[in-house]
Amino acid sequence: MNQYARQNVTHRELSRRQWLAQWLTRWLGIALAAATLPARAGDELERQIKAAFLYRFGGFVEWPEGAFARADSPLVIGVFGADALAEQLERLVAGRTVNGRIVQVQRLNAAPGAGRAAHIAFIGGAGGAAAQGLLDGCRAQPILTVSDNGQVHGMGSVINFLVVDERLRFEVSLKAAAAARLRISARLLAAAYRVQPGAA
Repeated sequence: MNQYARQNVTHRELSRRQWLAQWLTRWLGIALAAATLPARAGDELERQIKAAFLYRFGGFVEWPEGAFARADSPLVIGVFGADALAEQLERLVAGRTVNGRIVQVQRLNAAPGAGRAAHIAFIGGAGGAAAQGLLDGCRAQPILTVSDNGQVHGMGSVINFLVVDERLRFEVSLKAAAAARLRISARLLAAAYRVQPGAA
């Protein structure tokens, strides 16, 4: 390959990377536009999208007074049963803020009350006693619980990821949100695939 050809390849690769960086920046800045991105392109891409959602959810939820100890307290995102997602999320939120609060990622275990230090708690996996225990510990606490399994969502998570027509989407339970004393933005609800009503 001659020097001109190498320069052309380098320029194309640089342009591609710049385009990708700009696209990701716009994507993270738009209100949940990622709701229509394909999720079947591989586990890594799906984790990237879930991590972006978990980060962005924080900007579309209003926590009750007292949910944060201080005005400068961080927004804590807890992750259970998904170490690879936690790693992806740590990379994504590094140096970022939500509503002026720095974002911290905490890995959760199945101990009673493990999720109570979090403001957003992702509970991965297929459900079972550990997931139920975590959800029970978060119940009636101002915690946005997020799952990626219908069984866990049925146990009481506020938001659940699901794949529809090979795209990653999410559903919201207003009943679970009300129990957690959380107000979900209309913009987030508009981006949801399905919104389950609250109590009559």
